[in-house]
Amino acid sequence: MIPTDAELEAGRLALASLDPLMAKAHAEVRPSTWVVRERGFKGLVRQIIGQQVSVAAADSIRRKMIDGLGMLTPETILAADDVQLRGYGLSGQKIRYVRAIAEAAELFERLDSMSDEEAIAALVAIKGVGRWTAETYLMFSEGRLDFFPAGDIALQEGYRLLVGWDTRPSEKVLYARAETWKPYRGIAALLLWGYYMQARGRATESGAVLSP
Repeated sequence: MIPTDAELEAGRLALASLDPLMAKAHAEVRPSTWVVRERGFKGLVRQIIGQQVSVAAADSIRRKMIDGLGMLTPETILAADDVQLRGYGLSGQKIRYVRAIAEAAELFERLDSMSDEEAIAALVAIKGVGRWTAETYLMFSEGRLDFFPAGDIALQEGYRLLVGWDTRPSEKVLYARAETWKPYRGIAALLLWGYYMQARGRATESGAVLSP
């Protein structure tokens, strides 16, 4: 279930009452909607394709795959050879990852019955799917609210800026901090992403350089 704007606002208010830091973020970050991504096999493949390339490049690769394969399904991926998949723009590594997702496609029929940690473990067991990928997939493709992908550099930078530290927190530190934001960790992530993006916009306008 994708959270509504009203549910997101209620979560922001709950976080603000739990934590002065989140209250500061809530006061400064504009409201945002929950990003809705494709579910299942196609959704996770799309996420893998998009890693470490631009949005435009990822969209181009995906269009070429759909045009060339006819349909983007586990069956069409497994039937295609390396030469064909490379022709669409996939690297050798991503070919292996996309095939691994295709081989594990039945998993997506069972995710709804799994707890959050069970779902993460099942996804991470697929070759090429790390914890960050699993967490963000479950957040934005499955609509699960209580995840905080602490390995995300923009989240680390947003937290650093919000707290006023000179260095980013480690993934371990940020996971521990996020425990206090349960069951709204996904909304806390939205707030920190928003804070980072607004701070980056202000820095750009002032001529400063701010990068994650």
